[in-house]
Amino acid sequence: MSGGTGTGARCSCPTRRTGRILPALDVPEAEPLPERFLRRDLRLPEMSQNEVIRYFVGLSRLNYSIDTGFYPLGSCTMKYNPKVNEDVARLAGFAQIHPHQPAESIQGALGVLFELQTALAEITGMYAVSLVPAAGAQGELCGILVVKEYLAERGNGHRRKVLVPDSAHGTNPATAAMAGFEVVTVPSDADGNTDLALLESALDEGVAAMMLTLPSTLGLFDQNIARIAEMLHEHGALLYGDGANQNAFLGRARFGDMGFDVVHLNLHKTFSTPHGGGGPGAGPVCVKANLAPYLPGPVVQQTGQAGQKEFGFVMPEKSIGKTMAFHGNFGVLVRALTYIKSLGAEGLRGIS
Repeated sequence: MSGGTGTGARCSCPTRRTGRILPALDVPEAEPLPERFLRRDLRLPEMSQNEVIRYFVGLSRLNYSIDTGFYPLGSCTMKYNPKVNEDVARLAGFAQIHPHQPAESIQGALGVLFELQTALAEITGMYAVSLVPAAGAQGELCGILVVKEYLAERGNGHRRKVLVPDSAHGTNPATAAMAGFEVVTVPSDADGNTDLALLESALDEGVAAMMLTLPSTLGLFDQNIARIAEMLHEHGALLYGDGANQNAFLGRARFGDMGFDVVHLNLHKTFSTPHGGGGPGAGPVCVKANLAPYLPGPVVQQTGQAGQKEFGFVMPEKSIGKTMAFHGNFGVLVRALTYIKSLGAEGLRGIS
């Protein structure tokens, strides 16, 4: 539009309201359409800036969000997203880097990923972490594929069954089936926990793993969890943890200490990253040392000599492969580390 002449003058009457303030032209002014082609004025809406602001703020008030009220969804209850997370994620050194940049030019960003890997390993009691999975569901699939690859390489490819409790989140049996396993349901006892007698009867040489959410989808912390892990390990099977409800014991207990071999986390459920809206998300996979070579890659490792903080991407030796382009949803991971560092160990314990 020209600055008040030609076509612009026919689009808006000077005596009416207008919400636009256009900068001075810094390019040659385009010639308007010839008058013979202009039959009548355009009937454009006429609103002041104040009216435009009121209109859009009014629309925003029609939305229900975690900033305006409680949003209960069970395990998926919407969590608060601290605004400081947004400030940090928008720093130029994070927001304006490119995934094809050489490692030496993004050492700060790689340091963030390495620090988050280290923090999540410590929080979960695991040995190694992959931040690549783009969501909790993808992290869950990656975790069960790690189990599958690990067992196959050890000559246990015949183990084709995955046990799930009858209170399991729907993604657990779906994930196991997608990975090619047969799903076997283990009923709960009268208290809502895993029935140990029925678990014992279900364990045989064909069981690969049991997928367990702790606390369960019923909101119960199974006090027999150490015994469940022991029973599975005695039969050569692994214990898989769904971290959907980790908030309940965050900073007070660790999956690894309870006998879990692998666990996936949901950063939007436990570490304050945005939830819903189609993404992006992040679902890190945390494993014990024996499963670390199979993690999806790349992961970040410290490559410099002792005392030097140099980082680089590496693919684990026996990795199940890449599950998404590049190396995870970086902006989401920055937000999660900001949350962890803002709270510290004592603050994380306070959550639970």
